[in-house]
Amino acid sequence: MAYDAGHHGLAQRYFIQALGLADAAEDRLLAASILDAMSHQASFLGRYREAANMARAARLGTESVGVPILTSHFHLMEARALARIGDADACDRAMGAAMENFGRHVAGESPEWIRYFDAAELTAELGHCHRDLGRPDRAIEYATQALDSASGDYVRSDFFVAMVLADAHLDRGDIDEACRVAIEAFTIGEGLEPSRCRGYVREFRQRLQRHRRSAEVREFAARVRHSKLWAPMAAGQ
Repeated sequence: MAYDAGHHGLAQRYFIQALGLADAAEDRLLAASILDAMSHQASFLGRYREAANMARAARLGTESVGVPILTSHFHLMEARALARIGDADACDRAMGAAMENFGRHVAGESPEWIRYFDAAELTAELGHCHRDLGRPDRAIEYATQALDSASGDYVRSDFFVAMVLADAHLDRGDIDEACRVAIEAFTIGEGLEPSRCRGYVREFRQRLQRHRRSAEVREFAARVRHSKLWAPMAAGQ
């Protein structure tokens, strides 16, 4: 919750405390899952090599008791970090391993706390990776799959992947479709706590700068100017 609210120092202290408690309880799977979450936060903060190392440690620490669905997620967190630093070969290997382990998962054979991780979440993460590797066509493919198969129970995840889809359309040069998807994403995200959402909006806004003179971008900016996801950033926040 502290991470989602943008209180990153506090979140890290809670993560470290939770990791210590999981270790004391000799719960290796839970400890690895906490490392996985710490990897996610490190990527969000731009510490990509640290994020990759944390995800790798989570995976290696549970090899002897590996649960395929967890191992899949550990590979994905490593892939997310590797994509950000542009290591395409290693990222592709991690994505391949994630998909292989996901395919080995048997329903009911995993801890309750990882059961949110379904096919929609998997394809959303793959969409993130391909966007960051500069592969907009693959990013569009996976992000679209994620949205099409989403249950609607995880609104924040839907917002994130919709923004990834908008980014990918911009990267492909389809400004009108990018703005249309972003409008839909803003509608989804309007009721969310904006801290982490703003990071996605910031990336989209940076991409829009290349097309700022286009009529589609001006119309988009006019439509979202009063959104809490957009307006605070315009004020430098």
